Amino acid sequence: MQQISVIPSLLDIIAQTTGMGFVAVARVTEDAWVACSVRDDIGFGLKPGGELAIETTICNEIRDHKQPVIINDVPADPFYCHHHTPAQYGFRSYISVPITRKDGSFFGTLCAIDPRSNTLNVPHVKDLFFHFADLISFHLQAAEEIALSQKQFRDEQVLHQQSKDDHKAFSRILEKQVQERTAELKEKADHLEMVNKELQSFTYVASHDLQEPLRKIKFYADKLLVKEDANLSPGGKADLERIGKAATRMQNLVSDLIAYPQTTAANQPKEMVNLHGVVEEVLQDMAEEIERSGATVKLGPLCECYGIPFQIRQLFQNLLSNAIKFAQPGQPAQVTLSSSITSGAELALQELSGDRVYCHIRVSDKGIGFPPEFSEKIFQLFQRLHSKDRYDGTGIGLTIVHKIVENHGGAIVAQGVPGEGATFNIYLPMGV
Repeated sequence: MQQISVIPSLLDIIAQTTGMGFVAVARVTEDAWVACSVRDDIGFGLKPGGELAIETTICNEIRDHKQPVIINDVPADPFYCHHHTPAQYGFRSYISVPITRKDGSFFGTLCAIDPRSNTLNVPHVKDLFFHFADLISFHLQAAEEIALSQKQFRDEQVLHQQSKDDHKAFSRILEKQVQERTAELKEKADHLEMVNKELQSFTYVASHDLQEPLRKIKFYADKLLVKEDANLSPGGKADLERIGKAATRMQNLVSDLIAYPQTTAANQPKEMVNLHGVVEEVLQDMAEEIERSGATVKLGPLCECYGIPFQIRQLFQNLLSNAIKFAQPGQPAQVTLSSSITSGAELALQELSGDRVYCHIRVSDKGIGFPPEFSEKIFQLFQRLHSKDRYDGTGIGLTIVHKIVENHGGAIVAQGVPGEGATFNIYLPMGV
C-alpha cells in the first residue's frame, strides 16, 4: 500500500473537501484493523501500521455486510447514538466505505472521523468516497499484480542462474519464458500508463462535478446576504460571509487541482522565451489585482531562457500573486523582478549542470517573509504556513512553480526573513 503514491493525495483532497479531521485507508480482517495510510489533523494518534482492536470498530461490521456507514451527528442518529465505537473513540461524525478487490474480495475501508458533527450524507460527498474507494481498489490490484510478476521474474532469474550449466536446450526454454514474462510486464506497464491517463481524465471530470454544488452554496449565501439583510442578525451575516468565503476557497482548490497536471507536464515543446515580454503580459492580466491591492512591481533586466512558454507564464503569475498576497498588513506589496546570466559551475546546486549556462531570475518582495527552516516546505503540495482565515490560498501555487522549474531542468531556492520579505531565486537553462 505504501507503494501507491496517489493515496496520500486522495486523503488530502477528502480532508480539504469535507473538513474531516482524520482520514485513513485501513486493512480490515476478522482479526485486525490496521492503518495503511493516514491524514491526522486532530491528533487521533494513529500512524501507518497502527492497529485498533477489531471488535471496537464499525469497520468490522462493514466487513460483514459490505455496505457504507455514514453518520452526520452521532447523538442525533437513531441507530448509532448508543453504539460503543463513537463513545470509545470520541467522534460525532463518521463515514466509511468498503474497498473491494476486482474479484469481489474485501480488502478494507476508506474512512474518516471528526469530533464535530458534519454534513456527510449528501451526494457529492458520497460520490467522492465511492470514486476514491474504486480508484484505490484499482491501484491495489495493479500493485499486487506487478509485485507478483516481479517476484515470478526474480524467481526465474534465480533459477536461470542456478541452472546455467544445464543442458543448452533447457537454457533456450528458460530464455523464452523470460522473454514472455518481460513482454507481459511491458504490457502491464503500458496498461498502467493508459490507466494514469484515464485517472487524469477522471480527476478533471470529478473536480468539475464538485464545482456545481460549490457554485450553488456561494450563490445562495450571497443571495441571502442581499435579500435578507434587514432580517439577519450580525452573527447570521458573519456566518453567511464565512460560508461564502469557504466555498470560494474550495472553488479555488478544485480549479488548482484541475490545473496542476496541465501546468506541470514536462512533455511539451520548448523554445526560446523572452522573459520580459512574458512578464509584461502577466502584469497586464493582473492589472486589476495589482491596482486593487496598491502593489508596485519594479522590472529590472530580464534575459531569455529555453522553455515551455505557457508554463513560464504560469510561473511568474504564481510568484507575483504570492508576493501580493503576503504583503505586510496595511502596506501594499513591493515586488522586484530582475535577472542575470550565470554558469552552473559557479553555483553549488546539485540540480544544475556545471557545463550549462543559466538565466538567474530573482523575484523579491518586502512582505511578511517566512522562517528559513520553511524554505523547502513551502513548495510541498497543500502546505500552508499561515491561517487560511488570514491569507487566502490553496497551498498549490508554489508547488506548481517548483514543478515547472523541475520540468525545465532548473533549480529554485527560496530565502525568507520574517517581517522583512522573501526572495525566490530561479535558475532556468538558456539553451538546449
